[in-house]
Amino acid sequence: MTPNLGRPLPADEQLNHQTANLFSRVGESDLGWTEKIWFAIPKKDGSVEIDFGLGKYQNRNVMDGFGGISRGRQQWTVRGSRLLSTEPALLGVGPLQYEVVEPLKKLRIALAENSTQPVAYELEFTALNPPFCEDRHLQYDEHGYRAVSDIVRYHQAGQVRGWYSVDGKKEDVAAKDWIAFRDHSWGVRLDVGASPIDLKPARDWGEKEMAKMDFLLNWSPMFMEKPNGERYEYHFYLQMRDHKPFYFSGYLNRQDGTQERIARIRQDLKYDNHTRRLKGGKIHFEMLNGENRTIEIEVPGEAGFHLGCALYLGLDGKKHGMYRGDLFVDGEKIEDTLDRKTLERIHQLRDCPIRIREGDATGFGIFESVLVGNWPEFGLSGENSFI
Repeated sequence: MTPNLGRPLPADEQLNHQTANLFSRVGESDLGWTEKIWFAIPKKDGSVEIDFGLGKYQNRNVMDGFGGISRGRQQWTVRGSRLLSTEPALLGVGPLQYEVVEPLKKLRIALAENSTQPVAYELEFTALNPPFCEDRHLQYDEHGYRAVSDIVRYHQAGQVRGWYSVDGKKEDVAAKDWIAFRDHSWGVRLDVGASPIDLKPARDWGEKEMAKMDFLLNWSPMFMEKPNGERYEYHFYLQMRDHKPFYFSGYLNRQDGTQERIARIRQDLKYDNHTRRLKGGKIHFEMLNGENRTIEIEVPGEAGFHLGCALYLGLDGKKHGMYRGDLFVDGEKIEDTLDRKTLERIHQLRDCPIRIREGDATGFGIFESVLVGNWPEFGLSGENSFI
């Protein structure tokens, strides 16, 4: 091993290099550098959802991940973390495994039987459409210097087959009854690891300050199909502070891989004021080409995987990318994800399954949302807010 280069990985065998370095090195030394995999796989009736995620933190020498099942109001989560350098080419952590069968077309994910929680699954994802990129998410700290977010992401809709089990009872996953969404992102990411104690925070607001402001985050991929078999998708990502947008990416994605930009959106949605869970409504898309389009949204069931249990926004002081030892596996069962006291611990961010309609086209999607503060247009009052 050459000391100033490191050890070649299997990826170095391929003709994919774009920098004068090995794949064991990334382009910068920022500790927020992350490469992340995410899957949300809901049953179309909204009764069950399976989630999976994997994160590689090259500059932290950590790989972590999560897998779990949401069934109605119940949720089981298994989390894993390991030292990356022990097996740098392994795409997995403990009972969590990820496999690329055919790039951009077929993948496998698995949560093996484990001693942490009585849930397991093995699923094969097959693409329904090509993957689509979002706009690059570049965001600087509020003092204008460091890039606190510089992320490239693509997402993809697919169908799945396989099985899952809860308490030893195995259930088949048939493609006709389920839908799947996955994304793959890489770059410098916000909220990785503990905040340094000798630096001014990149934002002038932390969790306590955020709880006092009006903040909105919506991220949603939506897969549609017409009676003639034509497939298309919508995707948008919107962040607002004090009712003013500061990041937006939105596209109508066609089956042939082309994308049409959404200029802006108007959301005619309602949320539950107690849980901040989406109830349904309409979204109006104003396309850059001048066309106006409207989709109707219904929330079909109570399932919806809460991502706080996967360390999004943190959980009990733990964050993504933290070193937990050579191998660490934990998790828990949440009996009622709509219980307010529980929600204040696991946060409101969830993969909420939705059913959608536009004219004669119907489909399904995942709606992620965080709405903090006062949003009366959505039925949310500031005095009942939480993160």
